[in-house]
Amino acid sequence: MEKRHIPRLRTFKGGSIIFGVAATINCTIRNMSDAGAALDVDSPLGIPNEFTLLIKPEFIKRNCLVIWRSAKRIGVEFV
Repeated sequence: MEKRHIPRLRTFKGGSIIFGVAATINCTIRNMSDAGAALDVDSPLGIPNEFTLLIKPEFIKRNCLVIWRSAKRIGVEFV
């Protein structure tokens, strides 16, 4: 059952998770809406609960709050 207030659209974009002074982790944005996104990552370990997502190729930055984590994917809400 869909719990989101705004449906997400499937996508396949590159992204970078940015946190700390210069730490970045590459990710793939699998679906996205104005409210949040699902990100594929090699491992969610070490990714903080709050970070900035750089969406490529548009180079748009969105502040994110992690809502859920699985073995290779994290769900974020844009704040």
